[in-house]
Amino acid sequence: MVDIRLLVDSKNHLGEGPLWDVEEQRLYWIDSSASEIWSAREDGSDVKLYYVPTHIGSMALREKGGAVLALANGFSLYDFRSQRLTHIGDPEADEPENRLNDGKVDRRGRFLAGYMSYDHDRFDANRGQRPVRNSALYRLDPDLSITRLESGIKCSNGPCWSPDDRTFYFCDSYDDMMYAYDYDIETGSLSNRRDFASNRQYPGTFDGSTVDAEGYIWNAHVFGGRIIRYAPDGSIDREIEFPVRNLTSVMFGGKDLDILYVTSMGRPIKGVPQREAHAGGVFAVHGLGVKGLPEPRFGG
Repeated sequence: MVDIRLLVDSKNHLGEGPLWDVEEQRLYWIDSSASEIWSAREDGSDVKLYYVPTHIGSMALREKGGAVLALANGFSLYDFRSQRLTHIGDPEADEPENRLNDGKVDRRGRFLAGYMSYDHDRFDANRGQRPVRNSALYRLDPDLSITRLESGIKCSNGPCWSPDDRTFYFCDSYDDMMYAYDYDIETGSLSNRRDFASNRQYPGTFDGSTVDAEGYIWNAHVFGGRIIRYAPDGSIDREIEFPVRNLTSVMFGGKDLDILYVTSMGRPIKGVPQREAHAGGVFAVHGLGVKGLPEPRFGG
């Protein structure tokens, strides 16, 4: 039986990016617009809080210690003890209305993250108004070089890989579409983009994703109040209704990788009133009967 529990009543403004680290046996997540990094144990205890000087879109832990961050002003390395940044680069420095958003690490230690526009603050979830500013998806290699992989993106979300590393899944939230690409794990290159799944039959849109050990994709439907599991052919395998509407991302964790951690949004969005008592909290879903995969660390 599926059991949804409030793990941490963090009241995040824009909770995002749950990240379970198998080495530390800790859950990390971010509050994107509050410029915060949070962490806790499997049961939600021992909560720790770190700060960054600007909006944060995503993070990954590093093999060398610390983290790599996707920030409003580009990629940076982060030291948890000093809470200081080492700036790497901002490939869209000439677009001040764009900021880095969702990102994850492939199984060769590369960090893929894409931009989105601050125009999302003008998004009306009920009227379907969409921002028009375009941005791109980038790859940060362990040598700290940055490569553009895809252009014409409005809101980068949900990067994740199939267990065999041959397929890369990626969402453009404002297109209501999840795409699949052929992925070359040796070079980190993308090809053969095709439509994988559409969200146009549901309220809300795609947000963060993860892939389980069976190769099925789990996605948080922001403004839609549900988690959906997609089969490798793009068909809907399972739906889980949630007690809060504005879910943002998902990640399997726990010592057996069988708990689905879910972040949420606490801030009000135009057209989306916040009435739930635990909006902005982090949730743990037990009893799903499936397991996730260990999340890699950034190789740089």
